[in-house]
Amino acid sequence: MNTLYFAYPGELETPTGGYGYDRKIIAGLEDLGWQVELVPLGAGFPFPAAETLSQAQTVLEGLPAGAQLVVDGLAFGVMPEAASLACGRLDLVALVHHPLCRETGLSEDEASGLFESERNALGHARHVIVTSHATATQVADLFGVAEERITIVLPGTEKQDFAARGSSGKLKLLSVGTVVRRKGYDLLFAALDGLRECDWHLDIVGGLDADPGCHAALLQQLSGLGLTDRVTFKGAVAPQDLSGFYRQADVFVLASRYEGYGMAYTEALAHGLPVIGSGGGAVADTLPDGAAIYCGTEDTGKLRSALKLLMTNESKRLDMSAAARRAAEALPDWRDAAAQFAVALGGVRR
Repeated sequence: MNTLYFAYPGELETPTGGYGYDRKIIAGLEDLGWQVELVPLGAGFPFPAAETLSQAQTVLEGLPAGAQLVVDGLAFGVMPEAASLACGRLDLVALVHHPLCRETGLSEDEASGLFESERNALGHARHVIVTSHATATQVADLFGVAEERITIVLPGTEKQDFAARGSSGKLKLLSVGTVVRRKGYDLLFAALDGLRECDWHLDIVGGLDADPGCHAALLQQLSGLGLTDRVTFKGAVAPQDLSGFYRQADVFVLASRYEGYGMAYTEALAHGLPVIGSGGGAVADTLPDGAAIYCGTEDTGKLRSALKLLMTNESKRLDMSAAARRAAEALPDWRDAAAQFAVALGGVRR
């Protein structure tokens, strides 16, 4: 039996795309007969307390020599010393969802520090697994990781039963993503401000605790715009409950500034939703023609135009819904993703 140690920061059940990817890959590897040993590293990453970082390093030092270890990039990128010590005795694999230094809202010093830290850490990894072609390019270009040391394992998408959509009065908009600045909710609110004459309501599903200051600023923005009663923050929901929000929506919109992949977009496609998206990174590659409208990065004018089109044109929504279902059929499922992950791991064993 193949044995893998999987190290992660924080709580594995955290309802975000990155943690969701981790959970699905772990479950898929176990279905393939792997024994996966979970290795929690503590909270606070990518800015952990010194004590947390020291304890995480001690945990890795306690793993058996020759073991194969995957470390989630949210932690790996700030553990260059631990990576240096581990690389000689472990098969060390980094899982990078997106470069830490590309997170929105970092100061210049924070971004520079994360860049140097992640570059040094990745230099000690035997292999790097990334979740999109865009991230693979960034890992190679930013950090100088050779292409042969990088494997792309796209997230899977669960197939869904198709529910036909038609006119139902008030248009139900849905966004899914943790409430942080990178998700661009402020941009979305600014775009919606010009569409008061349309009958719509926006539900936002995503954790509110990652950046309380961002949440407070968004509430203030809504109040200033007079849109408080047209937007509802639902908070984080359990993964098994998320599908219900997709099924009840008419249009999915996420005005991200950057995404390493954007699992919420493909989940929306699988539910037959027309999609409006924006941002750098992998977003443009994730959104298929016909099923989605890509609005560039931080362009509220394009966002407003796309929203108005789908708010006022039911025929267009129905055409995009059908195209979304066709596009979803071509997406890999989680069995495919786990199998590709297993092949990548097998290829880097000593």
